[in-house]
Amino acid sequence: MSEERAVSGPRSPLLARPGAVAGTGPDAGVAWHYGDPTGEQRALEAGAAVVDLSHLGVVTVAGPDRHGWLHNITSQALADLAPRVSTETLVLSPHGHVEFAAGVVDDGERTWLLTEAGAAAALAAWLDSMRFMLRVEVADGTAEWAALGEPVDAEGAEGEPVTWRDPWPGVTPGGTRYGAASADHPGSERAWRVVLVPRERLAEEVAAREAAGWRLAGTWAAEALRVAAWRPRAAREVDHRTVPHELDWLRTAVHLHKGCYRGQETIARVHNLGRPPRRLVMLHLDGSGHLLPEPGADVHDDAGRPVGHVTSVARHHVLGPIALAVVKRGLPEDAALTVACEGGDVAAAQETVVPAEGVSVDRPGPRGEVARGLGGRPAVGAPIVRPGS
Repeated sequence: MSEERAVSGPRSPLLARPGAVAGTGPDAGVAWHYGDPTGEQRALEAGAAVVDLSHLGVVTVAGPDRHGWLHNITSQALADLAPRVSTETLVLSPHGHVEFAAGVVDDGERTWLLTEAGAAAALAAWLDSMRFMLRVEVADGTAEWAALGEPVDAEGAEGEPVTWRDPWPGVTPGGTRYGAASADHPGSERAWRVVLVPRERLAEEVAAREAAGWRLAGTWAAEALRVAAWRPRAAREVDHRTVPHELDWLRTAVHLHKGCYRGQETIARVHNLGRPPRRLVMLHLDGSGHLLPEPGADVHDDAGRPVGHVTSVARHHVLGPIALAVVKRGLPEDAALTVACEGGDVAAAQETVVPAEGVSVDRPGPRGEVARGLGGRPAVGAPIVRPGS
């Protein structure tokens, strides 16, 4: 893995707040924290904080053909997308690798795609190249719209700002899961939505929430709760080889029973045969040495062999230092691991997100003896029944 690179994008005026520490990498342009990351995290978990996510990208698609068109070129079923119902979708390569991920919500006039910082221009350009003669209009709205993260489990109501409610970790219609059932999933404890506000009103919208008793929190807090919820993020967990199965992303971002789209063959093949090449795990890191690895750090097994890499790192106010990592699928789920870190390796215990067997809960079963004996030669060992016997 290469070193983390900064992503250029809008710089938030809230970075001028006293105590603000700027984020880096994919969270450059907004505050990492405002001087009290632990307190901010506790407030966010308690449902009383707002996070400046104004660095995120916003793409809009207007026109009467927008739903069917997005349905045909991305991984999610969007043909009948209703207003103010949130979902997410992926743009895949012809080989099924994740190229873009986007939260999706429609306001009745436009479909809004919420994506990573620095990705909106590329996503808009790709969508524009796929318009052909259809009645759709694609625009990069990042310069006009800013995002705020809220610990609220509710869709936006009519008359309210455009709001994307995170569907994770539910299993949306047409999806499936590799990991825990939704009710038992740690992500079920995390309420999260993103509200879009005019960029010139960003500070005013935050001030209104503060006046209501909420606290302004940085991305340190939001990322710690995301990692604890096993929630994949394109800017962190995705590389050039990622297929959605590895991250348990078929829960919310893929519809297995819709029509053809780019990359669908890989989605179906890996689902039907099982065993994605890699799998996501959460790591509980040894914090006794006060060392934290960087995203991209190598993960080794107890024999010192490289078995994967860290994708996200966080300090959780209860769990301590934690991380998400992508490892070889066949790595035993109880294997002792170490993570490379400047100053010395850090021991890590893994918590299973995608099981090592690599089989979803509804993978089609193998064909049985009866199925193999239909329509021709009898199954091996079956009695031969002749007419009239």
